[in-house]
Amino acid sequence: MGGGGVEQEKPEATVSTDPNDYTIIKEGEAEILMHPNNEVFYNKTQVNNRDLSIAVLRTFISKRKEEHAAILNKKVKIGRNVSNEDSSGPVIEETETNPDNGETNGECKMQVEQSVDDPGDSLKELPKAVFRKAQGELKPLKVLEALAASGLRALRYAREVEGLGQVIAVDCDKASIEACQRNIKFNGSVASSKVEPHLADTRVYMLTHLKEFDVVDLDPYGSPCLFLDSAVQSVVDGGMLMCTATDLAVLCGGNGEVCYSKYGSYPLKGKYCHEMALRILLASIESHANRYKRYIVPILSVQMDFYIRVFVRIFTSASAMKNTPLKLSYVYQCVGCDSFHLQSVGRTVTKNKSVKFVAGFAPVVPQDCSDCGKKFNMGGPIWSAPIHDQEWVVSILANVKSLKDRYPAYERISAVLTTVSEELIDVPLFLSLHNLCATLKCTSPSAVMFRSAVLNAGYRISGSHVNPLAMKTDAPMEVIWDIMRCWVKNHPVKAQPPDQSGTAILAKEPTLQVNFTRAVASLSKAQSKKVARFLPNPERHWGPKVRAGRRITSKHASLMGLDKVNVCVNHEEEPDAKRPKTDETSTDS
Repeated sequence: MGGGGVEQEKPEATVSTDPNDYTIIKEGEAEILMHPNNEVFYNKTQVNNRDLSIAVLRTFISKRKEEHAAILNKKVKIGRNVSNEDSSGPVIEETETNPDNGETNGECKMQVEQSVDDPGDSLKELPKAVFRKAQGELKPLKVLEALAASGLRALRYAREVEGLGQVIAVDCDKASIEACQRNIKFNGSVASSKVEPHLADTRVYMLTHLKEFDVVDLDPYGSPCLFLDSAVQSVVDGGMLMCTATDLAVLCGGNGEVCYSKYGSYPLKGKYCHEMALRILLASIESHANRYKRYIVPILSVQMDFYIRVFVRIFTSASAMKNTPLKLSYVYQCVGCDSFHLQSVGRTVTKNKSVKFVAGFAPVVPQDCSDCGKKFNMGGPIWSAPIHDQEWVVSILANVKSLKDRYPAYERISAVLTTVSEELIDVPLFLSLHNLCATLKCTSPSAVMFRSAVLNAGYRISGSHVNPLAMKTDAPMEVIWDIMRCWVKNHPVKAQPPDQSGTAILAKEPTLQVNFTRAVASLSKAQSKKVARFLPNPERHWGPKVRAGRRITSKHASLMGLDKVNVCVNHEEEPDAKRPKTDETSTDS
């Protein structure tokens, strides 16, 4: 995770020249020198983040070659007769419709719903600007690590990702750049030839290098909101933005007003809060991109450990950008039960072969919940289109498995990717079986029985990588509650006060004949093969470490562990003490 946030000013540190003052930390094929005084941020926990990013980068290089070859072989039709004002529109096929005046030019037709219904087909998503640029030779990737800190991420990219040309490591903190330069030299000629450090304000650097980088990696300590506006402008058409947010307390509803001020969305507290956090971040990135006639296509969005991480491709198209309201929704969450409903921000209307974009229908819910009679809280808007591209996820997972020995966090990232690959991508948010039972005050059916009841009713259901108890399904809430009513008939509960939500729900007779017979697809392929999907933390104190520049004291024992805190404290008290080198230190110092 990058340090060197722009809001932080630290006093200049005296750089030690004694090699015994540094600890050598090895991760993947890169090695860095770290000092225990917490001068530059390093977080061992983020090995999962860095491994996953390398896997995505490798897949991106492979997909990029495929797209380039397809363009050169003319396997993808390119739209013709496009005006200069909208020369970077989406891929078009037969006839293009002007949604403003209803006139057609007789040449091409825009696939209005394409980015919502079929975001996984990356070739169809490519605007014509990408096609024109792809006629020449495919150049190696140029990557920007926006917040370099020690430079470990940039060094791993340079040494481990084949086909990568140059990595620009930027940080506004002088100590971080000095550490980065020291680590580049320590890693030899390959690192020195590919990694280029810069002392600069990250936002200014990106704004002065518009559409220059194939990949921009944003991994700040906290919220990325300060950097999003400049980041979406610095990515080339068809390039990738990789973004991390660690302020989950804000994104998950702990401070709703702060979340709205930073991301433009209001979060709701619920079991799905971590998935909602992902969708809030995606909606925010899309909002920033739209200001420059750009839009995003999510490739992979994950919640791991204490942060969320999204990988999105960015394209330029004024006409395709009009699809954005179709991808955003408000969420109505009942305060009494687990019922939630989504309200699309926009919709399309077709009249006389003319497609117009208009506001979405409202309201989707009455004033009182039809299930329990309570009121609704409203959150959002959130990204309600798919947050993954399953074709990419399968390719990334295959790459990880084929290069197992090259990923230090193989077990964790393969488990996450396996779970993601089995998610229903067109179903936003999810239910918690335990929460449903808590509302009704009943015993819980097994997950297999509940899944079977949903499948036997003709609906789909899957898990979610953010919560092992999640039930992601396209079944409406009335079907879910009918299943639970039938379960309670066979497993009676004690009478509850009349003002309880469960009392109102159970007072209604089920209209669905529920079948709890075990369905063939009630277990996912990973579950059937007993593949690990949710792994425990590998060690104690697995979480965010102390921000760079802050003095480590005994109060940080809950973050780092008492032993490692004592090492740092003793080092300050005895600056001349010699310490044995080890790669066990996970903080930094």
